[in-house]
Amino acid sequence: MGKATLKFIRLSPTKARLIAREVQGMNAELALASLEFMPNKAARVISKVIASAVANGDYEPEEVVISSCRVDRGPVLKRFRPRARGRATPIRKPTSHVFVEVSKDKKKDK
Repeated sequence: MGKATLKFIRLSPTKARLIAREVQGMNAELALASLEFMPNKAARVISKVIASAVANGDYEPEEVVISSCRVDRGPVLKRFRPRARGRATPIRKPTSHVFVEVSKDKKKDK
């Protein structure tokens, strides 16, 4: 089983979870191919983490399945933007932690 984590990535966890749900349970080779053509920033990030998890387990992408792809909330960078009449409004810049776990494909073993 290969695991990889990427922490404190400047990406909203809500947006990253949309992509993570799509690749969960997929063959790693198929997931990497489909993520390559998605226009989202999250797709590029998750693609790199999947490739890292495959490499950490000393596998080839065609022989493993993504058993778990999880995106958790990280700390939020809080900034302020000046507004009219001396006021300021908060800006929240969320970060997230991406965890990917790959395991051997049961169908390929038989």
